[in-house]
Amino acid sequence: MKSGYVLITGSGGLIGSEAAKFFADKGFKIIGIDNNLRQYFFGPEASTQWNQTELQKKLKNNYLYFNIDIRDEKSIEKIFKKYRFDLIIHTAAQPSHDWAAKEPLTDFTVNALGTLILLENYRKYCPKAVFIYTSTNKVYGDTPNKLPLIELKTRYEIDPKHPFAQNGIDESMSIDNSTHSLFGVSKASADLMVQEYGKYFGLPTTVFRGGCLTGPSHSATKLHGFLAYLIKCIAEGKKYTIFGYKGKQVRDNIHSFDLVNAFYQVYKKPRCGEVYNIGGSRHSHISMMEAIFKVESALGKFALIEYIDTPRIGDHIWYVSDVSKFKKHYPNWNYQYNIDDIIKEICELGHFRQQ
Repeated sequence: MKSGYVLITGSGGLIGSEAAKFFADKGFKIIGIDNNLRQYFFGPEASTQWNQTELQKKLKNNYLYFNIDIRDEKSIEKIFKKYRFDLIIHTAAQPSHDWAAKEPLTDFTVNALGTLILLENYRKYCPKAVFIYTSTNKVYGDTPNKLPLIELKTRYEIDPKHPFAQNGIDESMSIDNSTHSLFGVSKASADLMVQEYGKYFGLPTTVFRGGCLTGPSHSATKLHGFLAYLIKCIAEGKKYTIFGYKGKQVRDNIHSFDLVNAFYQVYKKPRCGEVYNIGGSRHSHISMMEAIFKVESALGKFALIEYIDTPRIGDHIWYVSDVSKFKKHYPNWNYQYNIDDIIKEICELGHFRQQ
């Protein structure tokens, strides 16, 4: 079994907690950083404290938790001076389109400056470690909405003649000349910086531009966590609001385990400054309307839906990730969950069941 240290920022969140359990099971010691800013962003229902407590109970001495803000340079440097990391998984973020417009400085400093502080300490104290960053497909802004889309009965689809039709959107899509939302801009800034530390300094850094990341450990809320929050609303008889596109907008959903397993493949065979689109791809994608039908069937309850014509700024009508590049580089990786598996598990084991 491996004996070394993994640093995980946002360790109480969906991906951070999944990564902590995954790598602890591989024999690593986990250093977790999380100051529960998610509760500040979205309110008590979005708190990750429950997950932090569960990790400490389950992983015991293999998990050491620090309640630190990633913008706190002195505290971050103390951790890097004390431990020599084999792997850094950076998931901490402000993750919402809408919230970013309320406090742009908070959004940018958490997402961009916090990432730069981590990168610089990484470069100074443990440059042989592998650095993995969870970016977002929102770095492409609304460019995906300019694709030739066709409206069908329950979803939008891309014109079958388009190069993206078979596998989805690949990394060749430009991040320029589009409306991103302020959140998309702050994440793009961090995304580029992680790539640059790989290319410029020759460090093993990797960027994952995620689709919808999901799973039962999601502390989902109105402004973030589409699938888990939809399931929670239907289960509890709460109103769920759809913003624009008739509820036919399409999302690809990847289970947190499948994403963290992708991290593991990168750790075993790192590259410098690489970027990958990652999501459910054609393997696991669904429209909001289709998701409502599936969840209603799984729970035996009807959804209470409010529809607002105006879409969110920078939101995607159709987004399916092409994961071909990642699978070419890491052929041993594959999905363990499809969309039906994900919905079933969240319905049965989702965080809202524990509240």
